[in-house]
Amino acid sequence: MPVDAIRTAIELDLSKSPYGQVGVHNRWHPEIPFAATAKQGEVFHVQCFDWTGGQVGNNDSADDIRNINLAGIHFLSGPIGIEGAEPGDVLEVEIQDIQPFPDRPWGYTGILDVAQGGGFLDSHYPTAAKAIWDFEGIFASSRHIPGVKFPGLIHPGILGTMPSPELLAKWNKREGELIDYHASINTPHMVARPPQEEGAYAGPHIASDAMANVARDGARTVPPREHGGNADIKNLSRGSKAFLPVFVKGAGLSVGDLHFSQGDGEISFCGAIEMAGIITLKCKVIKNGIKDFAMTYPMYLPGPVEAHYGPSRYLTFEGISVDEKGKQHFLDANVAFKQACLNCIEYLKRFGYSGEQIYLLLSAAPVQAHIASIVDIPNSCISMGIPADIFDFDVMPKEGEVEKRDLGTCAFPSS
Repeated sequence: MPVDAIRTAIELDLSKSPYGQVGVHNRWHPEIPFAATAKQGEVFHVQCFDWTGGQVGNNDSADDIRNINLAGIHFLSGPIGIEGAEPGDVLEVEIQDIQPFPDRPWGYTGILDVAQGGGFLDSHYPTAAKAIWDFEGIFASSRHIPGVKFPGLIHPGILGTMPSPELLAKWNKREGELIDYHASINTPHMVARPPQEEGAYAGPHIASDAMANVARDGARTVPPREHGGNADIKNLSRGSKAFLPVFVKGAGLSVGDLHFSQGDGEISFCGAIEMAGIITLKCKVIKNGIKDFAMTYPMYLPGPVEAHYGPSRYLTFEGISVDEKGKQHFLDANVAFKQACLNCIEYLKRFGYSGEQIYLLLSAAPVQAHIASIVDIPNSCISMGIPADIFDFDVMPKEGEVEKRDLGTCAFPSS
């Protein structure tokens, strides 16, 4: 082997189920054995399933989105032990490259059915839907949302280290208390996903007693936490560095949920352009970094790769803390962001898109969301800008009627 060859630390067979494969897991737990190791300064490849482990196909039906088994997500590649990492250190992870598999130049964006938990706008769009995106170099386009094309700011949705037993117990305690409180006041929606034995997987070589512990207590991978996890930061792309706290010997780095592109917020939950692919990493250990950096949560430095649109070309929509029924909320950024999204959807429907198509587009395209203000009581103000130049026709505001185009439809379930 040539000295400069890049080693593949975790190699997968995408033609088979992730269950049974080495280097795959879908829970966070300190008893999950390392599937590979890497030296500091070594550049290595990691192959990744899409977040569902191959449950979604390149077709024109959203049956697969409607039927996703959420007990099994996310399928992460790892854990990878990093030489010299000890609890209290910080792991510097440099993302050198991310690419789709050469024989899978496509991805998808989905709206989950409200019965599965839905997404940010599920009260408006409760039915499963899907858009397939085709990749051509750095660009993505979709037969289900015609008239748009944009470069992907490719990134991992999930990058994290393994928790210690103490940290895992803290997660389960605080999230369990949240679930119990909302059950006591009959909150109608799910507020967190607790440990779940169904679907849990931690690799084929884990001891049976350890697997039982993982299934019973392993933290679900849905939210971000102190170790990193599912942060879905679209600017954590090629050339970026993530600084992750280390809680166990060897760090136990895992990665997955790769995105070809994503808008700020990933609002439809299955909302980025989800894909399987290969990520190239290099790691360095910063000794005693947690204490020296006064670190509670991860940090990152964005890389130099980004889609560039002129600032005057972002058509930007505002939202405030007044919901669509006219109810006033106090400095509620969630309500304000939802209103910005709904305003954008209604505006772009004028050109011939359906609401579902724009909902999917806002999840997948390089949309920029910002907190404009969060001190002017009672209304926070959130802005959301969509680049006008991703469209192949003019969407800028103009007086009078606009041409309503035949812009097709996204994929829906067959029945």
